[in-house]
Amino acid sequence: MTTNVVAQLDVKSHDNPDEKRRPDKAEVDVVTVGDYTIGRLTFHPGWRWSESIKPVVQTDSCQNSHVGFCVSGNLVVETTDGNRINISKGDSYTIPPGHDAWVEGNEEFTGIEFLSAATFAKAPE
Repeated sequence: MTTNVVAQLDVKSHDNPDEKRRPDKAEVDVVTVGDYTIGRLTFHPGWRWSESIKPVVQTDSCQNSHVGFCVSGNLVVETTDGNRINISKGDSYTIPPGHDAWVEGNEEFTGIEFLSAATFAKAPE
């Protein structure tokens, strides 16, 4: 297991992010603290990756690796090989590349992402 070392003291608020991305039915607020990029992802009821993010990133499935924590709501993630998980409030999660995801129910999903924030919902260059 790799151990990360933090070299500086830093704090930023997701309420005043370094970058805001606003694809359909979603809010992605990104901050960089030290050498780390962290995102707060908010997906509104009816959000689905293949309808909201796919047109932005132009891939058949999500190609990000995700490590995060669910603050609220419910998210269903299904991999291209058919495996499925449900992520709910209080869950920490990992998701490999090659998946679709959607909000389950009428509550918005809010997650804090520690791995994919730098590139999630960002158009290719």
